Amino acid sequence: MLPATGSGVGVDTERLEARMQSQNADTPSAPQVTEQGQGSSTALSGHFQRSGVTRRSLLQAAAVAMSLPAIARATAAFAQERLAGRGEVVVFSFGGSYTEGLRKYVFEPFTKATGISVIDVTADFSEPQVRAMNRAGRVDWDTAFIQASNYPSMHEAGMFLPIDYSLWDDESLKGVPQVARLEDAVVSIGVSTLLAYDERAFGKNGPKSWVDFWDLKAFLGARGLYGPVAKHNLEFALLADGVPKSEIWPLTDDKVDRALRKLDQIKPHIAKWWTAGGQPAQLLVNREYAMTSIFDGRAIAAIRQGAPIRIVWDGAHVNYNYWTVLKGGPNNQNAQKLIAFVNRAQIAAGATLGIGYPGPNTNQLQHLPPDLVPLLSINKENASKTVLEDSAWLAAKRPDGKTNLDHIQETWLAWRAR
Repeated sequence: MLPATGSGVGVDTERLEARMQSQNADTPSAPQVTEQGQGSSTALSGHFQRSGVTRRSLLQAAAVAMSLPAIARATAAFAQERLAGRGEVVVFSFGGSYTEGLRKYVFEPFTKATGISVIDVTADFSEPQVRAMNRAGRVDWDTAFIQASNYPSMHEAGMFLPIDYSLWDDESLKGVPQVARLEDAVVSIGVSTLLAYDERAFGKNGPKSWVDFWDLKAFLGARGLYGPVAKHNLEFALLADGVPKSEIWPLTDDKVDRALRKLDQIKPHIAKWWTAGGQPAQLLVNREYAMTSIFDGRAIAAIRQGAPIRIVWDGAHVNYNYWTVLKGGPNNQNAQKLIAFVNRAQIAAGATLGIGYPGPNTNQLQHLPPDLVPLLSINKENASKTVLEDSAWLAAKRPDGKTNLDHIQETWLAWRAR
């Protein structure tokens, strides 16, 4: 199997993965990607598990290890300029390995560089608590992660302060795309669901798109798709049916009907509808799948452990989580400094190593292990092939009062039950 080990994938991570795809949140799994190229969230079974220390892993570890002292020096110098302070900042996080990664690679270096202590509070969801604190007029937190589909209504309600981009260095402003820098929120991570296949089955001639996933003659073998949630599968089906990436969203009723007709073609060939983040990589390794959809963090962790898996970025589904500074929080200025700090390239690289999903600063790529860079969603070549979820449309209400996400989810479950 690919068992959960150490502080990586466990119950907390499975909850996060479910949350990331749910109506109420968009949050990731936390398959930690370590400096040595070994994913700490899973341990590959059989002869695909790397045993001992290889020359390659030593070289990669040495390269990253040499860069870590530079992070401390660079951030300390920068903090003396703009980010030095005192007191504390109260930060929401998701717990488990996600928070452990942030503590090691972001919070502890931030405190060392600035003198500001970080107090993290954890829960599965931030949004209900943020709304409750806002209604009560007593906000105890300073920052929170907000899912993209919840952001519009909370933004309109005035729950967030404008981000102070004057605290950011030039490298951060250039590295974080404008689309990720909103007035009162900044992308914290992007999580992707993409196509993966067993390279033992296809060699170098594996599927290259969702069109190929549907091609049962050219690409033999069992398929897998994520069962609980509609949005990814509807998107993939439309791509397979020839809809251009730019026309996927919004998922209007006619597009949903078209997608389900396309899914009718592949449904008999889905060997298992996977429901937990660790399943697709394990089923590929076990040869129970020839190809499947998969969360990018899980795929990358497995690949870097030696799994015979390849990923395809064409048509990958991407959604965002945001950093926000909560209006009325006790330490607003310190919160602004933390968000400026985490978006520095070297710190962003550390965060990617710690939590397994990249923040938006593309300049971090020069500080990451060479074998990891081509696998990430923020790699320019990969990013150009993805489809960004229209989270605002999913959150919008229909005439019957249901959200668009509720509607397509009900339609999906009815189709699954047929």
